[in-house]
Amino acid sequence: MTAPAPRTASCPNCGAGIRFLWAQAVQTTCVYCKAVLVRRDLDLETIGLQANFPETGSPIQLGTEGKWRDKSFIVVGRLAYQWVSGRWNEWHCRMNDGGSAWLSDAQLEYAMSEAVEPDALLPNADDMRVGARYMWHGREYEVATRTRASYLGTEGDLPFTSVSRGGLLFVDLQSGDGGFATLDFADTPPTLYVGEYCDFESLQFKNLREFEGW
Repeated sequence: MTAPAPRTASCPNCGAGIRFLWAQAVQTTCVYCKAVLVRRDLDLETIGLQANFPETGSPIQLGTEGKWRDKSFIVVGRLAYQWVSGRWNEWHCRMNDGGSAWLSDAQLEYAMSEAVEPDALLPNADDMRVGARYMWHGREYEVATRTRASYLGTEGDLPFTSVSRGGLLFVDLQSGDGGFATLDFADTPPTLYVGEYCDFESLQFKNLREFEGW
């Protein structure tokens, strides 16, 4: 895909070069000292340090490219979440039209989604029980899971800050035709993401990570 020239800066913690792959990035992580950095106008501010980021068993990595809904994308960031039964990755993707989307990667199950403005009043978290049904943008979704999780680590460019976010509630929904939706209750009001479950081959990945056993 054709990408704009990346923006660069220096890490205020160790002085290493920082390279932004997404112009609207709010947060990034220094690959050298693991400082979590937030953009303040033209400056970078260190807001924390993270321990060694956990290895992933996924073939996806920063710089992986793909295609979704006839748009190409490149992976520019990652959030790793941990919950009582394991962990999963959310890959932040820059679309070739300048937009932003998320690739959920959990135990070889993939879903692509993007944040949207709801066209109906969002329910309270306590009301969203498994099996409850909701309609957004002409598609009916059914609550499939409720998950409480915390950030395990971050890398690359993100559209929001992630420090001190624990005990997060995510409500995942699905439709009968393969649709996928998530309500992220980390913020008030919650953020609605909608998209689809995707086969690995349909995303037409390039520049995947190679490792033994894959």
